[in-house]
Amino acid sequence: MRILVLGSTGYLGGHIAERLHALPGVRLFRGGRAPSDDLRIDLARVTTDALAEQLARAAPDAVVNCAGAVGGGVLALAEVNSRGPAVLCDALRAAAPTARLVHLGSAAEYGPTCIGERTPEDAPARPVAPYGATKLAGTLAVLDAGLDAFVLRVTNPVGPGASRAGLPGRLTAELRHALCRTPHGTVRVGDLSAHRDFVDVRDVADAVALTLTTSGRPRLLNIGSGRAVPVRDLMHGLVAAAGFTGRVEETLGKVGRSVAVPWQCADISAAERELGWTPVRSLRDSLTALWAADGSSPIGHAVGDPR
Repeated sequence: MRILVLGSTGYLGGHIAERLHALPGVRLFRGGRAPSDDLRIDLARVTTDALAEQLARAAPDAVVNCAGAVGGGVLALAEVNSRGPAVLCDALRAAAPTARLVHLGSAAEYGPTCIGERTPEDAPARPVAPYGATKLAGTLAVLDAGLDAFVLRVTNPVGPGASRAGLPGRLTAELRHALCRTPHGTVRVGDLSAHRDFVDVRDVADAVALTLTTSGRPRLLNIGSGRAVPVRDLMHGLVAAAGFTGRVEETLGKVGRSVAVPWQCADISAAERELGWTPVRSLRDSLTALWAADGSSPIGHAVGDPR
């Protein structure tokens, strides 16, 4: 099976590429902007014709799109998260119309949901920020493309190699710096009062592997833990894993997505039914692996940050 992974140098993409590379009979191709990539593809800039030409040469049986932007302004978000999937779908229709496409979406596409409830895939999508809105546009482009396509709407991934663009990676870096001082000092964080559905990045990679071979009907699937926990639990877990004895100062009531979306919890029953997938790693497992991989790395180098 010939599989092309786009965005394989990123956090999710790196774990997914590693998981797929280990599958028997797989020939893996990496696509992106890194010099080491097999195919140099920038979804924010490439034209449909140029991408179709590359896809025709690679002849993939499946494409996994992990490329995405989480910051850099609205234009940068739209170029990668919205334009990118649309161009990819057009190119696939022209060059590899039978290839299976697995596109990684985000639970941020849902926006505010009912506190105490699990959000199913047919819940209204009402993103509150440009990131969620641009990811939603990408999801709609994939679902409307008429391809053999799945969108996996991932909740908050956590585990080894977490990027500093998200709270787990950022807090790991802050704790690593604080541990260099004696006494350990103070780590300052934002409002951690929200509840989030944290899923291990390695469980996400397992879900992608299953999606590539399932005979189920192409559709949108939530990939999460199915549990909402206070974001403070993530902080406390990392503090314990690090052996940090300093202070953590939290800024309460700060305006932002945590206030606008106080609750996130995915209904993952469809993924269990369609893929036979369930997450197997606990939040404690994820944080222990995150600290073991990244907590002892040299200051100034965050393992797993995109290059």
